[in-house]
Amino acid sequence: MRIASLLPSATEIVCSIGLEDSLVAVSHECDYPLGVRNVERVTRNTLEDIGNNSAEIDHHIRTAIHQGSSLFTLDHEALERLRPELILTQELCNVCAISYEEVSETVRLIDADTKIVSIAPKNLLQIFESIVEIGRLTEREKMAVSVADELKKRLSDLQQNTGGIPKRPRVLCLEWLDPLMVAGHWVPDMVRIAGGEDVLGTNSGPSYRISWDAIIESRPDFIIAMPCGFDLEETVNEFRTLNWPPEWTSLAAVKNRNVFAVDGSSYFNRPGPRVVDGVEVLLSILNRPKSTAEPTRSLYTRL
Repeated sequence: MRIASLLPSATEIVCSIGLEDSLVAVSHECDYPLGVRNVERVTRNTLEDIGNNSAEIDHHIRTAIHQGSSLFTLDHEALERLRPELILTQELCNVCAISYEEVSETVRLIDADTKIVSIAPKNLLQIFESIVEIGRLTEREKMAVSVADELKKRLSDLQQNTGGIPKRPRVLCLEWLDPLMVAGHWVPDMVRIAGGEDVLGTNSGPSYRISWDAIIESRPDFIIAMPCGFDLEETVNEFRTLNWPPEWTSLAAVKNRNVFAVDGSSYFNRPGPRVVDGVEVLLSILNRPKSTAEPTRSLYTRL
């Protein structure tokens, strides 16, 4: 089967069930596993100068949306030439990937006999269901069920280690830093399984902007910076350039040096198999003694 995946998480799922060689097209953001970087890109970002920090990125995106401009373009000619039998896209977030409507219109214009499927899970259970769904669509259901079951087993094993915690630390997960936004969807479940209590995120609900008053009132014991689309190094660099208000130093998480940066793009923002790795990262953070030396190659950094 010839597959076009326009969503990084769907690309990871396709590869996890052994169909990397079936990918004929991916989005410009698909970068994992490494082999997909050699697959033809059929989307691109329309904002040429989007900026280097979260404030500039947010400004350009909001301006484009306000003007009714699309954030992404789809290469119609490439898609017509490649003729995928299955296109995987999404309807969850028009900032994260090209819209389902635009993909449908392109397929209609090129008169292709292509099945278009939206993959838009909102929580951990739906992520596993989407793996099985992609397996069913590609005649790899048995493999997909096996992959999903293994991921669920890993989560179950992790939860056994945290289920008896008498007092869970209060955790604030930030999906954007300027303006401040709280992570939602599957992240609160990830925090819960890792032994924490997500104080502001809504399970299965979208991320949203948050005020400093709400952050102060939430009294977080831990703050995890996981801006969407940023890797660990980018998050650390971004965090250290921001001017935090005086209230920042009053937070228990800051006083106790329990503020961390993680690789949001790889382990938290994308609803794919690596969210389980993200839970393992959270568990390490929430249960790690403050005196322990930083590992040489870390999946997180204390800020």
